[in-house]
Amino acid sequence: MNARTIVTATVWLCVVGASISASHAAPIDYPTDALADYVFGCMASNGQTQDSLRRCSCSIDVVASIIPYDKYVQASTVLSLTQVPGENTGAFRDSAWTKAVVEDLRRAQVEAELRCF
Repeated sequence: MNARTIVTATVWLCVVGASISASHAAPIDYPTDALADYVFGCMASNGQTQDSLRRCSCSIDVVASIIPYDKYVQASTVLSLTQVPGENTGAFRDSAWTKAVVEDLRRAQVEAELRCF
């Protein structure tokens, strides 16, 4: 093997390695604690197994690829507030804006379910 072949092979391996790691990278704008919280909740619903960990990690990656973190936080907050009974939280249940934000999260979760489970 000559030096040119070795350099070409090395560059090719670096490019392939970078593309593989980039496709499996954690979402950049989602903080680690939010990712972990989602995975823990998902695993509580789907079992505490290695397979469940893999699928739940995949799920948050799909959700994060569809909606930005700020919209995820908004939807999570709205969902939490709609669980509180009373008239004061009725605005969160009845508002078109809050319904749209939650619907975006639900669509992302359905897509994650299809891809990962």
